[in-house]
Amino acid sequence: MKLVPLGDRVVLKQLVAEETTKSGIVLPGQNKEKPQQAEVIAVGPGGMVDGKEIKMEVKKGDQVIFQKYSGTEVKLDEEEFIIVRQSDIVAIVK
Repeated sequence: MKLVPLGDRVVLKQLVAEETTKSGIVLPGQNKEKPQQAEVIAVGPGGMVDGKEIKMEVKKGDQVIFQKYSGTEVKLDEEEFIIVRQSDIVAIVK
């Protein structure tokens, strides 16, 4: 199966969280926080959304940072994805 986002939606695959800190401390499972950095998997067409013209500024393969607690988590074929609006993406990592 394949996820095809509509409107100004973007499908993201969250990057794996670090299991050790920079100083070498190993984090137990419950204390790990999911990173807010992800890879863009699919991008909607943009167009008219809520009466406004939306131009999509991210593309497939971009590394982005998105707002905490935003989007909808989806599990498809044993993989987890997050579907967010483009406005929930705060930066592209270059």
